[in-house]
Amino acid sequence: MNSWQIQGGWGIDSLSLVAREDRPLGPTDVRLVMRAASLNYRDLLMVKGLYNPRQPLPLVPFSDGVGEVVEVGERVDRVSVGERVCPTFCQRWVSGAPTRERLRSTLGGPLDGVLSRRLELDQEGVVKVPTYLTDAAAATLPCAALTAWSALVTEARLSAGDWVLLQGTGGVSIFALQFAKVMGLNAILTSSSDAKLERAKALGADVTINYRTDPNWGRTAAKAAGDGVDLVVEVGGAGTLKQSLSAVRMGGQVSLIGVLAGGAPDLNITPVTMQQVRLQGILVGHRDGFEAMLRACATHRLEPVVDQVFGFDAVPDALRALEQAAHFGKIVVAFQ
Repeated sequence: MNSWQIQGGWGIDSLSLVAREDRPLGPTDVRLVMRAASLNYRDLLMVKGLYNPRQPLPLVPFSDGVGEVVEVGERVDRVSVGERVCPTFCQRWVSGAPTRERLRSTLGGPLDGVLSRRLELDQEGVVKVPTYLTDAAAATLPCAALTAWSALVTEARLSAGDWVLLQGTGGVSIFALQFAKVMGLNAILTSSSDAKLERAKALGADVTINYRTDPNWGRTAAKAAGDGVDLVVEVGGAGTLKQSLSAVRMGGQVSLIGVLAGGAPDLNITPVTMQQVRLQGILVGHRDGFEAMLRACATHRLEPVVDQVFGFDAVPDALRALEQAAHFGKIVVAFQ
């Protein structure tokens, strides 16, 4: 049994280990032996049928991973046998603006994902990873790290000394904190756990706020930054956007990434126009951005924060750990 599949219905209990045949390689394809995968909240939503209930089944889930190239097609020139690579989330988004066609090529839905011991992809959909990273660390990079990078670097207009507000201690927020410190930014981070806030301080957070004990945390963040933060990395969605709009300065930016806090039907978006706030959606990023991020990681020897590692046979347990939201950083599945 070499692959996990969602089959027969939605839910963690619908995951099954199955045997899948290797796909024959085309002239520009590569075959990987996968070493590790990491979990994103999107993966949990996909498994539960909440991300795209119309997604055809069966489906191999998960989009983040790292593997070793073991075979290449006759025209492959981007990578070589023996090199370690990460698949890209959007397989056909190499550079430039997103298009519908490019965004239909995402792993873990609608395309089969990385939870297979062997994986075949076009060479345009993989990138080499820095040699200093462990497999567990490298597996965290394709989605969470690139999403944070896209929010702070590709799509923002930030300079050293600017202020960013980060929500929670999941993968995107912790990567955003690490990138913020590399860029010389001031970082404010929120959590409901004082213990997690202490860990965030150790990673360089300049200001921490417990949002359970401070329901007006958006205004608190604005005051800490002087006259509002320059960027909010918004992972909560509509449920936290009101506080984010309280935190951001006039002319600042809110990067919309996640939906962890659910909806908010009474949301007032008047501050967006009255304060000329820029709302920027972030859907991970393109391959060029991924490779630029990897160069920055290698230059600064950035170490991803891995909270827990599960074995390949324990994927359902890993998803339940993600569901409990007690992690700090990333949850990883090791294939060996």
